[in-house]
Amino acid sequence: LKDVISLKFKTMQSDGILLHREGQNGDHFTMELTKGKLSLLINLGDTKTHPSNAQINITLGSLLDDQHWHTVLIEHFNNQVNFTVDKHTHHFHAKGEFSYLDLDYELSFGGIPVPGKSGTLSRRNFHGCFENIYYNGVNIIDLARRHKSQIYIVGNMSFSCLEPQVVPVTFLSSSSFLALPGISGQDEIFVSFQFRTWNKEGLLLFGKLHQSSGGFLLYLSDGRVKINLHKTGRVLSDIAAGN
Repeated sequence: LKDVISLKFKTMQSDGILLHREGQNGDHFTMELTKGKLSLLINLGDTKTHPSNAQINITLGSLLDDQHWHTVLIEHFNNQVNFTVDKHTHHFHAKGEFSYLDLDYELSFGGIPVPGKSGTLSRRNFHGCFENIYYNGVNIIDLARRHKSQIYIVGNMSFSCLEPQVVPVTFLSSSSFLALPGISGQDEIFVSFQFRTWNKEGLLLFGKLHQSSGGFLLYLSDGRVKINLHKTGRVLSDIAAGN
């Protein structure tokens, strides 16, 4: 009748299953990271007994894939659910059918154990770190570390949290930038980077191409990433991607 689940996580991946619980009839209770936001999905699997709209999807947080620790608390009592991410709480009262969710089958952290279950979930397993996983007061990580029989471990896992060697740079004013001298005669480049900003406009990358007497601009315009290729006396069309 009552479940309390709490954990902390950190990751640089924007997508991944953090928690999944499923019943014999396909009812499931899933928490997953999607594009840096955390969603809690409650779904009744038996569509014959329950209408197709018997589903709740609550989303909290943003930019949670920033390699900082984030705290999650789920309190489920009958059909009252409190979902908290970093002290921001969404309270909701699920309608009648949800108090009969059949969720006694299995509880997993970091992924869905059996492929093919919950076919509507596309999903990737979580890639990152957990700490302080508690289910109704039980320390799940401690049970796993001591290889207790009620817990099983799938895939590569370690009881430590390795810090990735990432060196970020923040541009603190509109006049700041980085410049990399080009190599004479080189006419192709390969560049990759990740970025974050609240601004909808801004120049991300500018470069000149040696032999073709042209260049390119990579920039944000109204929140979209666009690239502009140009040659002397000729401007090619902008190519846009992302939102």
